[in-house]
Amino acid sequence: MPRRPRVDIAGYYHIINRGVEQRDVFVDDKDFNKFIELICKYSKEYNITIHNYSLMNNHYHLLIETKEKNLSSFMKQINMNYTIYFNKKYKRVGHLWQGRFKSFYVANEAYYYILMRYIEQNPIKAKIVKDLRKYKYNSLYQFLQKDIPNCLKDSYIVKKFKNNKKDIYDFLTMSVDKSDLAELKKASSLVEAPLKSNVLDKEKLKEMFKDYKSIKDRNNIILKAYKIGYSQAKIAKVLGLNQSTIQRTIKRNEKN
Repeated sequence: MPRRPRVDIAGYYHIINRGVEQRDVFVDDKDFNKFIELICKYSKEYNITIHNYSLMNNHYHLLIETKEKNLSSFMKQINMNYTIYFNKKYKRVGHLWQGRFKSFYVANEAYYYILMRYIEQNPIKAKIVKDLRKYKYNSLYQFLQKDIPNCLKDSYIVKKFKNNKKDIYDFLTMSVDKSDLAELKKASSLVEAPLKSNVLDKEKLKEMFKDYKSIKDRNNIILKAYKIGYSQAKIAKVLGLNQSTIQRTIKRNEKN
């Protein structure tokens, strides 16, 4: 079965990648710091905002915001350059990462707030530390420092809480309960998991376009449908339009 095409539109993304064969990809402090250096470097080059990150020994989580369709290029630079560094340091060859990175489009606000806490609390969940203030490889650790790295200064946390360290800590360490995790899973499945019922999803898509009043309304719905995971081909089929028309409509509306 062919893999689902990656969503690559401007917006917020949860990125996950793991070491091949579940191997450790961060062995010592220099490895963690090298990866952080790379995400900071390339976020500047690609005009991407880093909102949160968590680096574990065998995988990482990022919450980023893209302004252009350059997610894949950004991640390629990070993963490729880190692999070169790691292989040279540990005298190894071959793939370091477990296939392509996973990217989940953040489709709603509730998902976004839960996701920040979920990412930051990974070391607690993995029982690496009991106090997140002592884990140096999370963005939370950096948020609590006097001097915050430049690549985090445009993050939601910094803009929202400024220099209020207590509020930052309290917000990011709020518990993530089962209902939160269900919301997280539900939101993620909109864009990453294959659609479970083609008949049902087609009917839902038809319903979205049932009562639009103008071409402008229709075009806005096209963009919305695309953002939550419907393919251009499926949208075109429901509307009886060419796929190229749908593609142009999406590009035009994203700019607006």
